[in-house]
Amino acid sequence: MPIVTVKMLEGRTDEQKRNLCEKVSAVVAETTGAPIQNVSVIIEEMSKNHFATGGKRASDAN
Repeated sequence: MPIVTVKMLEGRTDEQKRNLCEKVSAVVAETTGAPIQNVSVIIEEMSKNHFATGGKRASDAN
């Protein structure tokens, strides 16, 4: 039973998240041989002020 966690910044549409879940599930099922109905995808969204790269928060980027 593969479980995939995707961490990303908030702001994607429900359609984008739906497509992400479908495609990730399909690839995991294909590469692991697990039935697609056994693949779980967890999306963890974070606000831009909770993520930084190179010392700069995404919310502070211009």
